[in-house]
Amino acid sequence: RGSSVASMGLRSGPIFRALRGRNLRHSQGKTLRYMSQSKAVNYDDFIRPHAKRREPSPIRALTPLLKLPGMISLGGGLPNPEMFPFKSLEFTLEDGTCLALKSSEIQDAFQYSNTPGLPALLEFLTSLQSSEHDKKDNDEWSVCVTTGSQEALSKAVDMLVGPEDTVIVDDPTYAGTLALMRPIGCTLAGVRCDHEGMVPEELARTLEEKKHLGVHPKVLYTVPTGQNPSGSTASDARKRAIYQIASEWNLLILEDDPYRFLYYGTDPHPGEEGEKEWERPKSQSMFSMDTEGRVIRFDSISKILSSGIRLGFATGPKELIDRINLHTQASNLHPSGVSQALCISLFNHWKLEGWEKHIKKVALYYMKRRDTFEALARKYLSEHAEWTTPSAGMFVWFKLHGIEDTQDLIQNKAKDANVLLLPGQAFSPTNEKSCYVRAAFSTATADDMEKALSRFAKLLVAAKDTNQSPS
Repeated sequence: RGSSVASMGLRSGPIFRALRGRNLRHSQGKTLRYMSQSKAVNYDDFIRPHAKRREPSPIRALTPLLKLPGMISLGGGLPNPEMFPFKSLEFTLEDGTCLALKSSEIQDAFQYSNTPGLPALLEFLTSLQSSEHDKKDNDEWSVCVTTGSQEALSKAVDMLVGPEDTVIVDDPTYAGTLALMRPIGCTLAGVRCDHEGMVPEELARTLEEKKHLGVHPKVLYTVPTGQNPSGSTASDARKRAIYQIASEWNLLILEDDPYRFLYYGTDPHPGEEGEKEWERPKSQSMFSMDTEGRVIRFDSISKILSSGIRLGFATGPKELIDRINLHTQASNLHPSGVSQALCISLFNHWKLEGWEKHIKKVALYYMKRRDTFEALARKYLSEHAEWTTPSAGMFVWFKLHGIEDTQDLIQNKAKDANVLLLPGQAFSPTNEKSCYVRAAFSTATADDMEKALSRFAKLLVAAKDTNQSPS
């Protein structure tokens, strides 16, 4: 970090490694080798052939060098910023504070920039991850900024999963991940989830069954906090058990955790007087437990600052994060500079203390919404459904009584009754019929929650009456 290049937050880039004098080999069919040779995981066994063939862009490699003192560039095809019509950018926070970008920050925001992310944002996120996951800032892991965490996930999947592979996933699992993986042609092996997410015994049983069939999965995908759709949150003990099994079976873990900062626990909202003393519950991540370099985690800015900003970040072994960066170099080059600059300005104003204060506020907000929604659910749905109180996120997973398939009920009848919900089948890795329904309590007002749940209850009564009518 003391060198001019390192101070720009580019220690994960190929140029810095070369300048630092590391032995770096890169040839067709070979991965970049710059991690400790004592690592338990050999990434050659996981990375797809086409991903191994990705090479650093010679044009993108010039970007960090542009900041070196005295450097004159005739190499990069950068548009001249004098022709950019944007000369200032400022925004006002909810407390009235006005933040304005400096002229140098304006240039960085509107010009091509470093693929892993703007240096100041990388520096903040690296510090955040070090603090949040009790990780030393060293050469064995790194962070990259992406256009939402979904982009990072999609590039990790592209790097690791092919048509012949079997991927272990939560059952139920996030519909966006199903939409990402199904076109690949891979086999999705769903592992039953309970109120704490993926069940370790079921995971071990599934792996044994696959072994007997001659199938050896390489990747495990899970959403450990406020899981979408089930709302389940894994305890630290549950995460350790999953990680241990992954270690024994040599699986890479894709820890998709967009709701980590919306973890508020099962206790009811403390009330306005108790908010000041309330503390966000502590929770370990699988990344924090990782001693073997087998976890890539995905975090989201969308749930905390703005979904329209489209920023997320991936954290994990440098070799794998650099592979994601190589993919970005050949696709969208880098995430939005304007979005990154907004976040940098905000984080420079907040510091880590301000971030912690904000995520506490966000967690309390969704906690209160959870309480309101669940009270209304008990009022209208107690006779028709059962569910587990979510301790994080924004979803409730209703198991309906007497209805084995919710597809038609939700997609047709509920829509006609002006209630939007999602049927459980949408989250099934094997597209099986489901008696579950996902409801989100993130945006509806209390009055609208009551109207929606009242309408839904009437639909359930009508559906039961229809099922009980003689044919």
